[in-house]
Amino acid sequence: MKRNMLFLRSFMILVLSCIAIKINLCFPNILSSLKTLPIDGHFNFEQLHHAAKDFGNRYSFLPLAVLHPNSVSDIATTVKHIWQMGPGSDLTVAARGHGHSLQGQAQAHGGIVINMKSLQGLKMQFHIGNLPYVDVSGGELWINILREGLKHGLAPKSWTDYLHLTVGGTLSNAGISGQAFRHGPQISNVHQLEVVTGKGEVVTCSGKQNSDLFHGVLGGLGQFGIITRARISLEPAPEMVKWIRVLYTDFATFTRDQEELISGESTFDYVEGFVIINRTGLLNNWRSSFNPQDPVQASKFKSDGRTLFCLELAKYFNRDKTAVVNRVRRPFNHQWKQRN
Repeated sequence: MKRNMLFLRSFMILVLSCIAIKINLCFPNILSSLKTLPIDGHFNFEQLHHAAKDFGNRYSFLPLAVLHPNSVSDIATTVKHIWQMGPGSDLTVAARGHGHSLQGQAQAHGGIVINMKSLQGLKMQFHIGNLPYVDVSGGELWINILREGLKHGLAPKSWTDYLHLTVGGTLSNAGISGQAFRHGPQISNVHQLEVVTGKGEVVTCSGKQNSDLFHGVLGGLGQFGIITRARISLEPAPEMVKWIRVLYTDFATFTRDQEELISGESTFDYVEGFVIINRTGLLNNWRSSFNPQDPVQASKFKSDGRTLFCLELAKYFNRDKTAVVNRVRRPFNHQWKQRN
């Protein structure tokens, strides 16, 4: 029995030693091979801790290197090189925008993180007409698309609540916010994609061309390819927005009103619900006004420490419809807070 245990222990030590030797031998070879790749951008092999964090703050995986590409070709060259190395290299690749993932999706433990923000400088191409759209880099921020689009009187149909996110990042998830009930999420408003596949091939895809790849990449969490360019559907941007927050203390009423609003054809253009606990005087910081028809109820409204349910609503309109929009008020049984 003791002899068997001694043999097993010796065998395990030998196996672990071989693994360690393999890692030590392969590590310099991997680094040198990456350094010699013909790319216009560059790799960073030091100070990598920023790439081991994300918005979720639950996982921290340190990569081997971070690629800062200057072109789509840099990404394709790197991915193709790693694919040709085979599974023995154990290298993984993760595209990273602003790192707003929750489960470490933008991290690559011992692998390569691709800094997609390096591609922000690529020029946007707006196409004006009956069906307007814009061609943008996968590393571009939605806030920049909005700013440039407004110069043409255009805006994307569907947003996320936070606009300082990359196009490739939100399209790899879904891109959901208050317009989704009317236009669908962001992934439902894409005409075409340029994708770097797991083999390092640059492929153009759409609902009619390479459709399996197109539908796999959209909402695919980066597992089917890296989005390097997207053709996004646009619509005329409104001149004005009426913005309203509606507070509830009763959950059943809150959900009933929300369902009614999203099922109607001519209600609001943006409807989103959320829960808040007013522990820090949040409501008092909103630039707002209660329904002037009920000043007594407004003066008695107490919210400190309460769990409240809120509908955030928006109606888009042009200046010639201002009077009509201001007359429209739905008889909700709740507190109103609004801003023009």
